[in-house]
Amino acid sequence: MNLYVAGPMSGYPAHNFPAFAAAADRLRAAGHDVVSPHEVPLPCGCCGGPALCAADEHTWAEYLRADLVALLGHAEGVAVLPGWQQSRGANLEVHVADSLGLEVLTVDEWLDMATAGLDYP
Repeated sequence: MNLYVAGPMSGYPAHNFPAFAAAADRLRAAGHDVVSPHEVPLPCGCCGGPALCAADEHTWAEYLRADLVALLGHAEGVAVLPGWQQSRGANLEVHVADSLGLEVLTVDEWLDMATAGLDYP
């Protein structure tokens, strides 16, 4: 299944990229195709990580725009990280996913389903 990872970034050390990376790795190991915001390229070509630009060189709106494009173009479901409810961006991503009828589950719920051999159509 094609999954998008949603969760909190603002106010977290390193923008919570380590949690996003760990979730993406675990979901991929379980057989999912994953897009994670910490890997989504911005218009300048960087992903907001240590590659080309510093994460604080871009606005929240630039990140959200790129992430929503990735969500809309890729996801069949959304895997949420702990604390997503307190994140303005993750709440918007989940709202979009719900509005489109995409399944929204925690990372652990997606992993449990993969372990049980279950999948959503």
